[in-house]
Amino acid sequence: MSAVPPGWPAEVPPPGADAWERKAVNWLLDLCPPEYRSYGVLRRWPPLLARFAGEHVDACLEGVRRGVETVRHALRDLPPEVVEEAIGAYDAEALRLSRAAVAVDLVGRALSGTRYRPRL
Repeated sequence: MSAVPPGWPAEVPPPGADAWERKAVNWLLDLCPPEYRSYGVLRRWPPLLARFAGEHVDACLEGVRRGVETVRHALRDLPPEVVEEAIGAYDAEALRLSRAAVAVDLVGRALSGTRYRPRL
């Protein structure tokens, strides 16, 4: 078993662990639209799945950023506390997606054969 870098998802065991690649694939698929499960090529080529998952997470993050930019205007007829709560939800989602983007990149690298070596 190998070490994992900061940002590695807790749901995915380290490379070399029992069934780590299968668990990584399932974790990546959980981040994607359900339709991605029907594309056999993504299951057969996990690094490709990581690319698809990364692009999906990036697109979602961009959508959240656009939402933050426009939320005050779009919700101007709602009470201010609702708008602030919506902004809080957007902020929480942006943080979740940012962490997911890092984790997808790390898992994708590992699926491509890159191993993390901790520095002393």
